[in-house]
Amino acid sequence: MMYMNVEKKRMLNPSRRWLSSERVAIRVLEDLGYNILDVRKRIVINDTVVGEVDAIVDDGAGQTFAVEIKAGKIDVSGIRQAYVNSVILGMKPLVICKGFADDAARELAEKLGVKIIQLSDVFLVESEELETVLREVIEDAIAEYFEVFYGMVHNINPSYLEVLKAIAETTAIDEAAERLGVDVHTLMKKVDEIRNAGVIPRWARRYTALKRIAHLFIQRQNIFKLMDDITKHYELLKSIEQQLNQLTQQLSAIHKHVSRMQTSLQQLST
Repeated sequence: MMYMNVEKKRMLNPSRRWLSSERVAIRVLEDLGYNILDVRKRIVINDTVVGEVDAIVDDGAGQTFAVEIKAGKIDVSGIRQAYVNSVILGMKPLVICKGFADDAARELAEKLGVKIIQLSDVFLVESEELETVLREVIEDAIAEYFEVFYGMVHNINPSYLEVLKAIAETTAIDEAAERLGVDVHTLMKKVDEIRNAGVIPRWARRYTALKRIAHLFIQRQNIFKLMDDITKHYELLKSIEQQLNQLTQQLSAIHKHVSRMQTSLQQLST
């Protein structure tokens, strides 16, 4: 079995450990039914970055959460920071961690209404199984994007295309919503409508995944447009070729007629 003893765990690079926790946390949120709207969202006040939250999620019922992800246990300071960030952003606070550092942190979370999702402290997996799982995940991901690319509808509602372009050209859901002149909740409802129409696959929940799908769709549209243009030019060339053939035949007929006239004139002159 793969495991990590205390000494090895202490040697693990903190940033790499946090990134691993982030990936696990995002997957847990998706499995719980949350829509991932943004990750590593900067908090800006008067054009100054004053902080950052790890993720912005929507529960599908109109509630938006500012999410803090902790690789270990959450303490009082972490609870307080998560709450303050959520208040600044006008959202509800949510923390994913491996439990509370002490009772004070638990009591403060309850008092401030900070939602806590606890992760297991240890994930055990056979090394051979891990390699197989990773390979299957990568292969499935590639296959899913190929299926999306080749299975997309050719023509869609113009309003859907407008939304996809906004998503493809922005870095966060709130930026896309601002570009479209709507709020985030309205945009997410529109995204769900596009998803129900079969344009966006149901597994694409994170904004980064939505961006990839939007890019794929736009590129596919561009390819189809290029193919249509090539077809039109090919048909135009064929039409020109037919006209040239007809003109050649007419010139040949004229040439024959002129030759006959010349022969007749020569006969008359003699």
